[in-house]
Amino acid sequence: MAQVALVVHNDRTSAAELARDTAAWLADHGHAVRLPPADAEVVGLSELGAGGTALTDGCDVAVSLGGDGTMLRTVDLVSSAGIPVIGVNLGQLGYLTEVDPEQLRDALTQFFAGEYQIEERMLLSVHVEAPAGGVTVTDAFALNEAVMEKTESGHTVRLDVTINDHFFTPYATDGLIVATPTGSTAYAFSARGPIVAPTHRAILLTPVSPHMLFDRTLVLEPTTEVRITVAGHRPADLSVDGRLLGQLQRGDAIVFTAAPHRARIVIFSPRDFHQILKSKFGLNDR
Repeated sequence: MAQVALVVHNDRTSAAELARDTAAWLADHGHAVRLPPADAEVVGLSELGAGGTALTDGCDVAVSLGGDGTMLRTVDLVSSAGIPVIGVNLGQLGYLTEVDPEQLRDALTQFFAGEYQIEERMLLSVHVEAPAGGVTVTDAFALNEAVMEKTESGHTVRLDVTINDHFFTPYATDGLIVATPTGSTAYAFSARGPIVAPTHRAILLTPVSPHMLFDRTLVLEPTTEVRITVAGHRPADLSVDGRLLGQLQRGDAIVFTAAPHRARIVIFSPRDFHQILKSKFGLNDR
């Protein structure tokens, strides 16, 4: 018997319906199901709610039912426990998700039979030093990116960057994106950052609309430590994989490194990243 966690998009009816159907199918086949408490309430399976370590202890696989945003949340919930994740695409972009809804039962059958591979993705460790108290979270992990950006329209924010304990440069900018290779096709891409194959290990530092001549992305080794400090009088919002964690004030700093653990994504056939890019961007063969 396998222990399966379902993580569900809370605002998508199709995700809740698929979760109920999948939970019933898994139970019929002798497997146990658990969901985060809020997801269990939305789906109508409150008796299967499990929070904290109760969600991950003994869990064999997590299934993300939604889009890339749900996949990010699933990885955040289970990656530190080393649990593999099956991504089911109920969204539109689907960079991270592997399986279409109608394929889910077959995908689970293959997983239980051991007919799958694991693709490991680098995670970003985000350590917060915020004595001003605007951010109460101390540590977080990101599969895509962390962003420090301005809070006021029409103004830049001053951010000082230190790399491996050596001061690099101040940025006058709308924000700074610190991304993983997986996140290179997310926000960093819209800021004209490079596209990096997601299985690489690197830290990408991309400025957003910088008010300075140096406007290029830095692609740094995964062993690099990047420290970014709010240096000016204007505050900066901190978000991690799209989740706003709070507001940083002058003197607050964030330290970014490669996380000690990785996201483990279940795949059922080799993923051709170049073909995925061609499909998502509508690139021609000739």
